[in-house]
Amino acid sequence: MRTLTTDVLVIGGGATGAGALRDLALRGIRCALVEKGDLTHGTTGRYHGLLHSGGRYVVKDPQSAEECARENEILRKIMPHCIEETGGLFVVTPADDESYAERFIAACRRTGVWVEEIPVREALRREPLLNPRIQRAFAVRDGAADSFLATHANADDARRHGAQVMTYHRVTGLERVGDRIVGALCEDLRSGETVRIHAGFIINATGAWAGKIAAMAGLRINVVPGKGTMIAMNHRIVNTVVNRCKMPSDGDIIVPIHTVAVLGTTDIPVPDPDVYDITPEEVRLILEEGECLIPGVSRMRALRAWAGVRPLYKDQDAGNDRDIPRTYKLLDHETRDGVSGMVSIVGGKWTTYRLMAEHTVNLVAQRLGVTTPCRTADLTIEPSHDGAATAPRAPARSQFAILASPFYMLGHRLAEVEADDSYGDLICECELVTRAHLEAAIRSDGTANLDDLRRDTRLGMGPCQGGFCTYRAAAIWHELRDGATDTVGAPPATALLRHFLQERWKGVTPTLWGDQLRQERLDELNYLETLAVDRLPEATLDAIEQPRDVVIEEVV
Repeated sequence: MRTLTTDVLVIGGGATGAGALRDLALRGIRCALVEKGDLTHGTTGRYHGLLHSGGRYVVKDPQSAEECARENEILRKIMPHCIEETGGLFVVTPADDESYAERFIAACRRTGVWVEEIPVREALRREPLLNPRIQRAFAVRDGAADSFLATHANADDARRHGAQVMTYHRVTGLERVGDRIVGALCEDLRSGETVRIHAGFIINATGAWAGKIAAMAGLRINVVPGKGTMIAMNHRIVNTVVNRCKMPSDGDIIVPIHTVAVLGTTDIPVPDPDVYDITPEEVRLILEEGECLIPGVSRMRALRAWAGVRPLYKDQDAGNDRDIPRTYKLLDHETRDGVSGMVSIVGGKWTTYRLMAEHTVNLVAQRLGVTTPCRTADLTIEPSHDGAATAPRAPARSQFAILASPFYMLGHRLAEVEADDSYGDLICECELVTRAHLEAAIRSDGTANLDDLRRDTRLGMGPCQGGFCTYRAAAIWHELRDGATDTVGAPPATALLRHFLQERWKGVTPTLWGDQLRQERLDELNYLETLAVDRLPEATLDAIEQPRDVVIEEVV
């Protein structure tokens, strides 16, 4: 058994966990992070990509609105390369109660959420596909955020300040001595080795899984997993985040993110964050509600559907998931349960991850006797060029993007291909992923499978959903990794290819009609009839997550 010692162990490799790790490292606290999959494997990698202005919550949850409004501006300042400046609109459609608009404006003023009413004709000029019958329109400070890039950027910055990141390490138990938690037992899913980590303090930042981690120490956290289903459309049908001006409900937002637009979302309680499916009724509801914003959207090409699980903390009984506040809750188990050595951070939004991390680390630092203040609101996170996750997508790689705007630029991939004349090296034509991008990601520490490459480079996330790039990526993986001395025991490229195709298939299944059905039939002919991937030699998948029987997919 391998044994490690650290001052603080962070459990959970999502936005909040990576943010807490960076905060700890910047304060000079020795720290490590463990995550059972790749970074962003959980809810962080399965949401619609919205940088909240706060407008969605101004009436129903003003505290969350205030938090989002403040953090929105901070994130734009410290990580502009992870954010696209789309702007946002709240519009009153014929199906909405027009009287809500006045409540919305008044609530924006009270909570500090920037808002400006614009003429309907101006909203239609900006977004020509919008419902021409909208009655009022309000501009807000919404944006689009790359949660994959942002999480890796935080983790990379933490590493630069001495932190350790351990992906594919699943926590199997917490070690408790009397009324104090002193460490954790983890399983390295790639080697099967057990790792004991002694820690002066543990931060439980596992979101919807926080209750499962707490239970290992005999503690109870009432987290209500709220499933949110989303649909990715074939193209950016809007370039502005568009919300219906009404109380938050199902299917009332469209977010343009990278090359697609995401329709969402639902909010359905599920008993287990690891077990859920996507029903045809959910897909139908989202498309029908989308018609109120974009007439004809239900007849456009839908690429895939997926779901994420919100970690809603329930202090007391509420009517339903949407009645539970979206603000976060920091649980100090010493004062709450009489058990020291661990805190849990639950609830919140992606937009408030930095604030959640600051609040958490403030408490931990106090317990450790560290007086160094938080600096994460002021220190810019520099784009990385040596990490697989950031290098292929960071606009700083492209002089064209950097000259145009400090924010993420949609066209930077094309600018790079044109500047390098690398058209012949494209592996994924849909997302303009070149061989250089892919090789850098494959060589990156912690990359265990092709799905990691998707999170790092957007491989297979376009219209063909991996139809033409998967076998190319598998071949490059075989070239670089199969048989290498540092990957002995890892699954071969053939096993990774089948796993990746299965993961893509699960998300496409709910959208099998029209062009997407024809595309999947072509992919089936390519992989089953021509390449016969179902008859390739069997191989172990121990180093990657086993395919599930339920649809659990990650954000496009």
